[in-house]
Amino acid sequence: MPATKLREFLDSQQIKYLNISHSKAFTSQEVAESAHISGWELAKTVIVKLDDTLAMAVLPASLNIDLDLLKQITGAAVVRLAAEDEFRAVFPGCETGAMPPFGTLYDMNTFVDQRLREDEQIAFNAGTHTDLIKMSFGDFERLVNPIAANFSISPHTRSQATGA
Repeated sequence: MPATKLREFLDSQQIKYLNISHSKAFTSQEVAESAHISGWELAKTVIVKLDDTLAMAVLPASLNIDLDLLKQITGAAVVRLAAEDEFRAVFPGCETGAMPPFGTLYDMNTFVDQRLREDEQIAFNAGTHTDLIKMSFGDFERLVNPIAANFSISPHTRSQATGA
């Protein structure tokens, strides 16, 4: 059902996309492997709290979010990962951890890591742990109007990063 809502939105905007079904997977790396997509092209959506406001941070699946960098970019006094119970109700019909990176549909700011802009295509969870949408990054950027910045690091880099 969540994938249907997203597809209906994309269709209403006359966006060309590919729907990819894959076996159930929960981590971004499992999803990338199951769907045969590069971890650099697969975007993961991480819900963060910027002070008291929820926001989306969208980054390549093969990288980790650096909360210190995001704090510098946003100017928020406190930046942390949001707990599931803080955001679950914001995404009705979406499976927890499979939210599509369309903050505009959920009244929240969306931050996108610059590295995702390096590919012509972007793939992301479509609301379930078995569905992905793949579309042009240009169309994604036009629909979402994200704030582009560098806030991801390699999983092997030490920092106040998280593997979320």
